[in-house]
Amino acid sequence: MYARSTTFQGRPANIDAGITFVNTEVGPMLDQVEGCRGLSMLVDRETGHCIATSSWENEATMLASDEQLRPIRDRGRDILGGTMQVDEWEIEVMHRTHHGECCRASWLQGDLAAMTEIFRVGILPELEQTPGFCSASLLVNRSSGLGCATTAWETRAAMEASRSAADDMRSRAAGEAGGEILDVHEFDLAYAHLHVPEMA
Repeated sequence: MYARSTTFQGRPANIDAGITFVNTEVGPMLDQVEGCRGLSMLVDRETGHCIATSSWENEATMLASDEQLRPIRDRGRDILGGTMQVDEWEIEVMHRTHHGECCRASWLQGDLAAMTEIFRVGILPELEQTPGFCSASLLVNRSSGLGCATTAWETRAAMEASRSAADDMRSRAAGEAGGEILDVHEFDLAYAHLHVPEMA
């Protein structure tokens, strides 16, 4: 399974218009695109930072969709009123009990094979014991050596309560993978229609 993420640094006042665009136009359009397995949208209403991620059955369908979806990405950038960056990933881990209402995304650089093993064997079991945990995924980009781990939480209070434990897990994963933590960001989960099978 593969994923394409489009990161927008938009204007906070335009977030609701962006969510409406995803709900009424982007989501229904992607349902009709061959190989697409759904879409999620993370938003930070305070900063205007948004990430829309589409999932794909394989790399070929993801790459084949690029030209078709470029105009709709450009419209999203215009609606949100900011800059846009597109990244492509392999989905290494996907474990979901249910959808939550907010997410924490962490970007790490390092040995991706080690990172995946640590996440799967060491981190997931701990996350499952953390109150309010809903799901976790790990996306990797082999050409850049970049990994993106995302956890979803039932409530913002549960996510905030997990911060200290998450910091410890993240630091351990980065250390064992011989890498570094590049960024951590918390979001509201505004749209959750990813249909990726269990890959734990």
